[in-house]
Amino acid sequence: MIIGTAGHIDHGKTTLVRALTGVDTDRLPEERKRGISIELGYAFMDLPDGERLGFIDVPGHERLVHTMLAGATGMDHALLLVAADDGVMPQTREHLAVLALLNVAGITAVITKLSRASPERVAQVRLQVQALLAEAGVAPTACLEVDALSGTGLEALRAHLLGLPRCGDSAHDAAQGFRLSVDRVFSLDGTGTVCTGTVQAGVVALGDELALMPPPAGQSSRRARVRSLHAQNQAVPQARIGQRCALALAGVDQHEVRRGQSWVAPELAFSSARWDARLRLWPAEAKGLRSGTAVHVHVGAASCMASVAVLGREAEPLDVLAPGEQAWVQLVLHQAMAGFAGDAVVLRDASASRTLAGGVLLDPMAPPRYRRSAARLGALAALDLPDAPARLQALLAASPLGLNLSAWMQAQGLGLYARPALADGLGGLLRTGHCDAMPDADDALWAIADMHAQACRELALQRLAEHHRQYPDETGPDLARLRRATAPRLAAPLWQALVALWREQGWLQAQGAWVRLPAHGVQLSKVDQRVAQKIAVPLQAAGFEGAWVRDLARDAREPETLMRTALARLAQQGEVFQVVRDLFYSQATMAALAKRVREVALTGEAAGDATGEVKAAQFRDATGLGRKRAIQVLEYFDRAGLLRRVGERHQLRAESRLFVDGEGA
Repeated sequence: MIIGTAGHIDHGKTTLVRALTGVDTDRLPEERKRGISIELGYAFMDLPDGERLGFIDVPGHERLVHTMLAGATGMDHALLLVAADDGVMPQTREHLAVLALLNVAGITAVITKLSRASPERVAQVRLQVQALLAEAGVAPTACLEVDALSGTGLEALRAHLLGLPRCGDSAHDAAQGFRLSVDRVFSLDGTGTVCTGTVQAGVVALGDELALMPPPAGQSSRRARVRSLHAQNQAVPQARIGQRCALALAGVDQHEVRRGQSWVAPELAFSSARWDARLRLWPAEAKGLRSGTAVHVHVGAASCMASVAVLGREAEPLDVLAPGEQAWVQLVLHQAMAGFAGDAVVLRDASASRTLAGGVLLDPMAPPRYRRSAARLGALAALDLPDAPARLQALLAASPLGLNLSAWMQAQGLGLYARPALADGLGGLLRTGHCDAMPDADDALWAIADMHAQACRELALQRLAEHHRQYPDETGPDLARLRRATAPRLAAPLWQALVALWREQGWLQAQGAWVRLPAHGVQLSKVDQRVAQKIAVPLQAAGFEGAWVRDLARDAREPETLMRTALARLAQQGEVFQVVRDLFYSQATMAALAKRVREVALTGEAAGDATGEVKAAQFRDATGLGRKRAIQVLEYFDRAGLLRRVGERHQLRAESRLFVDGEGA
């Protein structure tokens, strides 16, 4: 359990911690010279049951509130100190605002320096403190009076601290991956780089590999191994949530880590620059919080500038968050930071002169578009539920486009071992992928609720029926066109899984690149059948170069217009494939070209290119085609869905089964 101090400068925070623990937390020469705390200080007190209470001593100077915030996010209980001679002062108010906005579980008010004030003055200060706490809406666990130098009241305070409920690991905490926000970095001879902080979630053990987030711009996350471990200032084999922890790390230099970065379990290695949060504006604010306001965002030991976009409350969009009120907002950070659902967030004004608001991070992967739509507000209502399984069920119900479960579990901070059980407990879902896959990987776990899958199916069948009525002589639209007409924003893995399910259940049928309702069919005429027989051999003999309509018409001794019409109908049936106007390929040839595409992509991956890129020059060399024809074929595969066009690059869709096992485009 971690106890923190709070209060105005020179109100006795460091002196009280020294009286309770025997440790002077002012370790820096400058601190001892000036008699004030500048950095966070740490001390520990042994308990009769063998446990240890950790103390975080924070600076009280107004210019060091950002340092106080770095310590406050790790507190389980806070001591709000008010000197009897001074009474309530500006930083008393701001520190109380920080504690209240961070929802610190318990606050004990402590009136200090009794020897410097008369009993009447102490009684007056006690009334001030009680009024301040009532004004902030805080119910203290106790209001005690102490003089640390003489020892008056120390035993009562110590007994009060011993009686506080210990912070145990809840089921939610046990499911979390390890996270620690770094508040101090140094190097020790024979040990190497040491990072300290309060364990925010999960468990870490000797030998574990951790990732440093966020990484420097343009770089991947740095990995390091835990060489040795101290928790509550004792060497231990593992450390858990709520403990002060010192990590000695192998594989990282002291200068590569800075305060505010986080060491996390590898499966949680991500950072982002758009956060959706539930915030409460401090009641003492003179005016509401408007969209576009520039703020300092603090989470853990990290901070950065951001702008606020007020979203709404329940189903009601809002433009202004009134003092004392709560609402959902989006924080657009000026740089990516590591944050997870449930993290406490505090906002200070642009000049960092006062604390504005605080609350809870709901979604660290917030979308940039449709953020004030009714659907998004419904999703935020689901994300605001207290229980993770209930949150997930409600979110799926509010997500007609499905949900990337891999990304959601990562944003929730869930450890790998906890993810399968949560995914397996979901019913009435279509799922595709694996829950241990990275969110942006081809095998990421996606899910869509059964009611939304049925609605998508009904719309797809309706669009097919409309197409058949409008174009009765065509087989049907291709899959890409049907997707654009039905669910253009649906993720590709979910769309492919839904189409496969509909085909299996007999709702629709596929012929090459086209899909149709089972009752709809286009029969080839005798002329079409005759043309198909005539072109089979020359089309196959054309190989990778393909065959032009004029050449096929000449060899078959058929009119070019008739040949073009017949080939178009054969293409609709999936018997042939048109790469560019009037250039056709046989099924076998397209399958062979698709195989070469996959081979080129695998060759690139073996050489270290994890993107699965297919370069035109490599494909040209693999097929013996000219550059122009190679590019035409690659662009056809882009349209068909075997490849994905990203700028000027072609990337293999690893999940695509086109031209495999007899499947067409």
